[in-house]
Amino acid sequence: MANFDNNESMENFEDLIEKSFSENIKLEPGQQVTASICSISADCIFLDLGGKSEGLLDAAELTDKEGKLTVAVGDTVKAYFISSKNGEPLFTTKISGDKANDAMLENAFESGIPVEGIVEKEIKGGFQVKIGDTRCFCPYSQIGLKRVENPEMYIGKQLTFKIIEYSENGRNILVSNRVILQDENNTIKEELRKTLKEDMKVTGKVLSIQDFGAFVEVMGLQALLPVSEIDRDRVKDINNYLKVGQEIEAVILNLDWKNDRISISMKKLQPDPWDDIASRYKPGSKHSGEIIRLTTFGAFVSLEPGLDGLLHISELGGGKRINHPREAVKEGQKVDVQINSIDIGQKRISLKLAVKKVDNEDYTQYMEADEPAYNPFSTLLKDKKKD
Repeated sequence: MANFDNNESMENFEDLIEKSFSENIKLEPGQQVTASICSISADCIFLDLGGKSEGLLDAAELTDKEGKLTVAVGDTVKAYFISSKNGEPLFTTKISGDKANDAMLENAFESGIPVEGIVEKEIKGGFQVKIGDTRCFCPYSQIGLKRVENPEMYIGKQLTFKIIEYSENGRNILVSNRVILQDENNTIKEELRKTLKEDMKVTGKVLSIQDFGAFVEVMGLQALLPVSEIDRDRVKDINNYLKVGQEIEAVILNLDWKNDRISISMKKLQPDPWDDIASRYKPGSKHSGEIIRLTTFGAFVSLEPGLDGLLHISELGGGKRINHPREAVKEGQKVDVQINSIDIGQKRISLKLAVKKVDNEDYTQYMEADEPAYNPFSTLLKDKKKD
């Protein structure tokens, strides 16, 4: 009897199985495969179908607007079998043009293959879309990710759709561009979840401006820039800081993937005045500021952008009880203040009105406004001047 090496026999057996599989592999038109790219030529992308079988994919399908390939050898792609030519399986990532016959469109519907078409015109309830020689219908709600405000902008555009209804032997075909865009967004999100982190610096483009902030496109996603995170200074008019289309730099504040919410901050890229506050502000030191907000318990004074202090209501009456700070001061007024205390941990500054000499006597100095506010020392000061 002949002697056989067990390992060699096993390897030969596996080769035979592999060869048998590759020779008998059968694919139905419209069948989806997930395959890795084994090589790339000028016009074709070669897909590894297992064993010694390879499939061909038109390289133009995986290029960007500049004509550059978006994939490389080793990448995995999803593609759909079309037919065989000269014994080679042909694949596509979407159906368009001469590939869009009735059979392929039906397969596209059953298999979920994307189809490419041209938006021909606006009709009642939506748009007429031409895919190959077939005319389909896309409702307003199924084109783009947002509500259609300007239908004319879509006319003549070539877009990718998904067939969501196929009936009457292809006489009634309903397509959706929205589904494709949502799938693309989900893919982008999954990739970005691996790279985006809180406190990470990013760049973005301002998409729209609202009273509460701005929506900014960051790496294909929409992020919110709250008005309070635009600048260290108080933002009275957001339009003085941002314009639609403007490129900005910001830091990621929060990533809420579950609710598709991303918030960013421009303010965090600016120096924080609290970092060196101890060298510039000390208890007892005097400073000038502007009253920026009144509350029932006091007035907030801006000492510099991003640095506010509180004048408690008890500091505003000049010894007399008042019911609200507006009886003594108002927003926008300039005032001289003195530091009572600084709590760096809590980022709080306590203030009192500064004192100046009037005929060798100390009186709290209130600012002079266009409409004089209540001043508990005004009568006393007038009497001193008369004297």
